[in-house]
Amino acid sequence: MQSNEAPTSMEVEAVANGASSASGALPAKPSFEPLKAHEMSDGQVQFRKVSVPPHRYTPLKKAWMEIYTPIYEQMKIDIRMNLKGRKVELKTRRDTPDISHLQKCADFVQAFMLGFDVIDAIALLRLDELYVESFEIKDVKTLRGEHLSRAIGRLSGKGGRTKFAIENATKTRIVIADTKIHILGSFANIKVARDSLCNLILGSPAAKVYSKLRAVTARLAERF
Repeated sequence: MQSNEAPTSMEVEAVANGASSASGALPAKPSFEPLKAHEMSDGQVQFRKVSVPPHRYTPLKKAWMEIYTPIYEQMKIDIRMNLKGRKVELKTRRDTPDISHLQKCADFVQAFMLGFDVIDAIALLRLDELYVESFEIKDVKTLRGEHLSRAIGRLSGKGGRTKFAIENATKTRIVIADTKIHILGSFANIKVARDSLCNLILGSPAAKVYSKLRAVTARLAERF
């Protein structure tokens, strides 16, 4: 008798569960609008400040509109020059489409301060895979006096020929500011340019560096 009642109760439960699942449909999938930049940061305005070195003050004045226009109109970031603090100040607006634009603009201004031309530095706003890498000659080899001067001369070459050759071969831009070297480009290209510059600092003749550079760039071209 017990064996006959047990299955009937189980059948009743199964039928009840089946009826409830059939009658209750899943709720509609909610659709949310994408968050805006000021909403992602809880409505807080975000700032960046870039110091202006004394020797870049005059070039900044001359190129101000070339820097201001793409940042304000295209990236939707507010920019101003703080004359008292000698800093370029950037901040987000309510209509800033992406919060990452603020850091891109700060990198762009910083690249200009390091000595890159506006037409080269502006690529930082348009391409995601570009970086600026900096190092000093003393990081590679400790040189003093005339040895240091000759190393800087080897990096530039006659009339800047060596520097231009490395730039064109590796698709990078190089700034040699006294003993500091700044390279703008993609990660792989910066590595190739840096290796060539380090070989020149260590005393390799330019012809040997050119031949190595030719082989490496040919390999890179095959890969991509």
